Amino acid sequence: MTGIFGKIFGGKKKDSAELTVQNVIEETLQGILESGNFELSFDVEEEDGEYFVELYGDDEDILKTKEGQLLDALQLFAKRVLQHQFPEDNFHVNLDSGGFREAANEALLDLADKLKGIALDKGKSVYFRALPPKDRKVVHQYLAEDGRVKSRSVGEGHFKKIKIYPVKGKSSQQVDDQPTQ
Repeated sequence: MTGIFGKIFGGKKKDSAELTVQNVIEETLQGILESGNFELSFDVEEEDGEYFVELYGDDEDILKTKEGQLLDALQLFAKRVLQHQFPEDNFHVNLDSGGFREAANEALLDLADKLKGIALDKGKSVYFRALPPKDRKVVHQYLAEDGRVKSRSVGEGHFKKIKIYPVKGKSSQQVDDQPTQ
């Protein structure tokens, strides 16, 4: 077995000097991009043990369609290859293209802010649409910064809704007027 599947399922073993995380990421992505005839290039940077891959080129828009599903799939694939090649280690790999991830997170936070306002105004629970775990984490962390509301995931399976509800006994102004402890 050679190529992409050889890397996943244990193809030819390379000299351990050549086997670095960055090399594995680069070879994996290069193989996928060539096999798929994508007009894309990429840069890999490492910062504090986390690897950031920026994809760019003529086919950049393909990565961003359907809420970035192809970008997510490539990221998951790269992570799985690393897990196979380095089973004892845990690496974080983040793929992005043209600031797509940041823009998507901003859109999530804008919607969370609107729903938080509705929950506070009406004093009732509101629900955020079903989201994958990585997006739910972004929303929960953002809402945790405001002591007037709480949030929790509701549902079964991979995609769950987020319930946003006001904290009992706290109005919109009470949190601003409370002294810090």
